[in-house]
Amino acid sequence: MNNILILTSTVAESPASPHADTVRIVCTPVPDEQRTAFWSQHFGSIPQWITLETCIFAWMDRLCADYHGGIWNFSTLGNGGAFMAPESENDKTWALFNSMNGNGAELTSEAAGIIACLMAYSHHACRTECDAMTEHYYHLRDYALNHPECSAIMHLID
Repeated sequence: MNNILILTSTVAESPASPHADTVRIVCTPVPDEQRTAFWSQHFGSIPQWITLETCIFAWMDRLCADYHGGIWNFSTLGNGGAFMAPESENDKTWALFNSMNGNGAELTSEAAGIIACLMAYSHHACRTECDAMTEHYYHLRDYALNHPECSAIMHLID
């Protein structure tokens, strides 16, 4: 008799990376005076790190018809991760749609930024084959797995 294993999963059951902490990951905004060192401090060892910010803007533009540039806030994570998110006026949500998988959602600025960063980090890791970039992806993904908008984030990056 042949044994057949059928694997199924849902977004809610997405496994954490092997690096996931069992404790909630703390997110800390980067003060204005530390913004200039943000990219080199967190991504300086990664090939072509200088292009990351522009790639994140491009992903947000691709995913959100209402995005037309603006100020972004930088944050660091207690697990070593870092990301940025667009500012919004009056806690406005962002409507994101991923035409590659047909998924969309209305999200807070933080969740929209997480999605744009995860997409950029994933593509940059594949392009550069850099383990450190892969680590940044998983640090941010681990944070996203405990985010209140986890389900929408995972559907959009799928």
